[in-house]
Amino acid sequence: MVPVPKLIRAEVAQAVRNPLQYIAERWTPSPRTVRRAALTSIVLAVVIIVAGGAVRLTGSGLGCPTWPKCSDDSLTATSEMGLHGAIEFGNRMLTYVLCAVVGWAIIAARSAKPRRRSLTRLGWAQFWVVMGNAVLGGIVVLVGLNPYTVAAHFLLATALLTIALLTWHRVGEGDTAPRPLVGKAVSQLTWLLVVAAGLLIAVGTVVTGAGRHAGDSSDVHRIPIDWKMITQLHADLAWVVVALTVALWFVLKAVDAPIGPLHRARDLFLILMAQGVIGYVQYFTDTPEILVGLHMFGSCLVWIGVLRVLLSQRERPVDAARLPGPAAEQPEPATA
Repeated sequence: MVPVPKLIRAEVAQAVRNPLQYIAERWTPSPRTVRRAALTSIVLAVVIIVAGGAVRLTGSGLGCPTWPKCSDDSLTATSEMGLHGAIEFGNRMLTYVLCAVVGWAIIAARSAKPRRRSLTRLGWAQFWVVMGNAVLGGIVVLVGLNPYTVAAHFLLATALLTIALLTWHRVGEGDTAPRPLVGKAVSQLTWLLVVAAGLLIAVGTVVTGAGRHAGDSSDVHRIPIDWKMITQLHADLAWVVVALTVALWFVLKAVDAPIGPLHRARDLFLILMAQGVIGYVQYFTDTPEILVGLHMFGSCLVWIGVLRVLLSQRERPVDAARLPGPAAEQPEPATA
């Protein structure tokens, strides 16, 4: 048994007034711990996106017909609600797990020595995006799964994934000014790739909003647009992203770029190929639920791949003078 330290009244008051500072004064996580906390946020961001897709694909979007309660008379799902109620309520509970994980990332970032305010701000940005998306999720239920709010719900979850990945990447960097590893033309081509990938994901939400997976067995409003036309646009954008990725890889090879950006471009191409196979198979098999779910998971991987391509083209060296001591653990490089 470990003896519990006695706290004086002043320490209790400090812990209540500023718990993050209280913890930071008594605990210093290793860079690896901070990095793992940030990585856990990425994993949970992907899980919450896929879980939201599972709610929709199982027709459980209105399993809990109201919000914040599951029904007018119960905060939780009841046996009368059946499997759909359990799935929808389970997805709501997953938000609390995500909050705990983001909270852990904030505590780890705040307690790191030396203090890095940029990491703490990114952690809090994740928290407020989670809170905003939780409220938006309630609005989605209250408006009967309106496809525009559902699309916004997905895009805000993608924004959370973006911030979580940036946090993870920044843990392995220093706080000096970023130094580009490629030329301006290559950087511009990469940003074009990022914009095209963002449009691809946004149009994908329209495809879903106009498609047959409404999220509930009742008569749910769909986006009034020709589904085959918007699906073709989505496929065309996918090929644009693939073409830009291949072009970027050849350009990086031609200018003898560092190995990091080259590997990230290669990884993105492989992800796009797998995602394309899933997309075409689901289209020609009348969009079965399992393939749509895999395609949503793939969209997360595509976006992660695109962001890693972008972030790999710069470096922020770690300032050795700011490390807590000669025996301090070096941060793991973000492109390792």
